[in-house]
Amino acid sequence: MPTESAPILYIRLRKRLRLPKGADIRLGQIAEFLTEPEYEGPLEGLLLYRTVSGDGDMVLVDMMQIAAKVKEKFPHMQIEHFGEPHTLVELVSPAKRPHFVLFAAVWILLFIGSGLAIMNFHADVSMMEVHRRIYELVTGKRADHPWILQIPYSIGIGAGMVIFFNHLFKKKFNEEPSPLEVEMFMYEENVSRYVITDEYSKLHGKKMKRP
Repeated sequence: MPTESAPILYIRLRKRLRLPKGADIRLGQIAEFLTEPEYEGPLEGLLLYRTVSGDGDMVLVDMMQIAAKVKEKFPHMQIEHFGEPHTLVELVSPAKRPHFVLFAAVWILLFIGSGLAIMNFHADVSMMEVHRRIYELVTGKRADHPWILQIPYSIGIGAGMVIFFNHLFKKKFNEEPSPLEVEMFMYEENVSRYVITDEYSKLHGKKMKRP
C-alpha cells in the first residue's frame, strides 16, 4: 500500500514588521508561505510568541523557533525556507495626535536653527563681498546691496533645498529616494542589525545558562 507523501511548507519571512504592543505574534503576520490548502488556515493563525511587558520594543522571531512550532503541530511537515532567517517585530504604542503648541515650538526651533546655519556659512565664506565683487565686475559700479544678485540667490537656496530633498510638504516630484530617505534607511538597517545581533546573543546566553 503506497504511503502518502509528507506535506511541504514553502516559507519566506518578512524582514521587519510593526505590531501594536501586547499583540500575539502569529505565523501569518510575519511570513508568506505556500502549502496544501488544508494546512493554510491552521498555519496562518499558528501562535509563535505571546508578548509580555518585559519584551521592550523589539522582538526577534527566528526560523528555528518557527520550525519548532510548525513541527509541534504538524510533525510530518517538511519545511523549505527562502530569504531571511529571522523577522524583527517592532512593538509600537498607539499613535498620539501631536500637540499644536509642541509642533509649533519644534517648527520655530528648526526654522531659526537652519536660518542661523545658512547665515553663519555665508559669513564664513564672505558671500556678501562676493556678490558685491560680481556686481562690480558685471556692471562696473560698486553697490553695498546688489539686490539683483541677492534676491535670485535667496530664492535659489529654497528651490534647491526642495529639489534636493525631493519633497514639497507631502508631495514628491518623482520616485527617486531623497538623500534624507536614504540616510534614514541606512540608519534603520544599522539599528536592525544591532538589535538582531543583540537578541541572538541574549538567546545564546539563555541556552548557556540552562542546566
